[in-house]
Amino acid sequence: MSYELIALLMFSSMMLMLLTGQRVFGAIGGIAAIAALALWGTGGGDIPFSAAMKLMKWYPLLTLPMFIFMGYILSETKIADDLYKMFHVWMGPVPGGLAIGTIFLMVLISAMNGLSVAGMAIGATIALPELLKRRYDKRMVTGVIQAGSSLGILVPPSVVLVLYAMIARAPVGQLWLAGVIPGLMMAGFFVIYIAIRCKLQPELGPPLSAEERDVPKSEKYRLLLAGLLPVVIFATMMVPFVNGWTSLVESSAIGALTALVASIVKRRLTMQILTSCVKNTLGISCMFMWIILAALGFGAVFDGLGAVKAIENLFTEQLGLSPWMILILMQVSFLVMGTFLDDTAMLVIVAPLYVPLVGTLDLGMPRNEVLIWYGVLYTITTQIAYMTPPFGYNLFLMRAMAPKEISMRDIYASITPFVAVMVLSLAIIMAFPQIALWLPDHVYGR
Repeated sequence: MSYELIALLMFSSMMLMLLTGQRVFGAIGGIAAIAALALWGTGGGDIPFSAAMKLMKWYPLLTLPMFIFMGYILSETKIADDLYKMFHVWMGPVPGGLAIGTIFLMVLISAMNGLSVAGMAIGATIALPELLKRRYDKRMVTGVIQAGSSLGILVPPSVVLVLYAMIARAPVGQLWLAGVIPGLMMAGFFVIYIAIRCKLQPELGPPLSAEERDVPKSEKYRLLLAGLLPVVIFATMMVPFVNGWTSLVESSAIGALTALVASIVKRRLTMQILTSCVKNTLGISCMFMWIILAALGFGAVFDGLGAVKAIENLFTEQLGLSPWMILILMQVSFLVMGTFLDDTAMLVIVAPLYVPLVGTLDLGMPRNEVLIWYGVLYTITTQIAYMTPPFGYNLFLMRAMAPKEISMRDIYASITPFVAVMVLSLAIIMAFPQIALWLPDHVYGR
């Protein structure tokens, strides 16, 4: 059997296992282990051992549990609720103001947690009932929460970019910084869309009534201080890192410790909440470590087969595609896979194929910059895939959390304008890579 056919058999077997509902790490790691033993006998056992050692020695992985723990603490102690109350009071008088405030909320939740699911859960439980109660259009607000929560995998500390960094052997700090401006730019586009739409159609996002706006100034400023606490926590973590005073791992520890201290000072931390946060952090961290281990093993077998070289030869020599055509086809494939896979599964499936290929493309940039830039492109494409029918990940999360009055048809219809904004953002960053690369170049250049 040729190496190309073996590689195709491995890939198709893995996809079949995933479609049958098997766990991601089991499907990917199991196929890798079977292929390694079949190809190289007992010596194939060195591949998962080597992958495990590589994983354990990867120091930046310590950031993963730190940021997950920080996110759970801020969520479980209701500090995120204070943030929404602040936006409710300060943004409510503006047409569409609560929807705009929800986008700001999602950006800050993303900066606390790094997971899309966390933003979706908070948005659906805190913001959605308030928006519907104040006669906001149900399709508008459903789209706002789905789009805003998707920023969690782009705005640092993105867990997805940590996984990409491990598989692509790219620096996590530079990837996080590369996601800052694109993430804020996309959030800005969402805000502009909401503001224009609610200006033209005020019934979609009516301002708060005079009675609700009648809040004493002292209460307004109290809520402002309480709502800005997550911003202060994020600043204590990121400012030392950006200025080079602390390493990435040290900054993550500062963030987790600051969140813990804040919850104690506000007298919201109980032993039950602490135990729950620790258990959830352990579960999520272990899940991601198993997935990375499986992905590294699968990638090692693919490298051993020379499958990456074969695919590179297919695209560049046999089909004669230009580097930009290859890049666009990669993004399209992510959109297709996103209809039935989540971001982690997509990454570990295609990273062994795409990342080495991207590194060889002549795109007029050094290889390390290409890998950083491509990490941002991958993440934005994943955001779009999250929200595209028929099986977008966020669509079903929203269906599970939304009240009965919001139908699946409403959820599908709600995402169209926001997907268009995301596609526009993706096109701009593809055309102007420095949008993603300027900040890491500036910080690390110093």
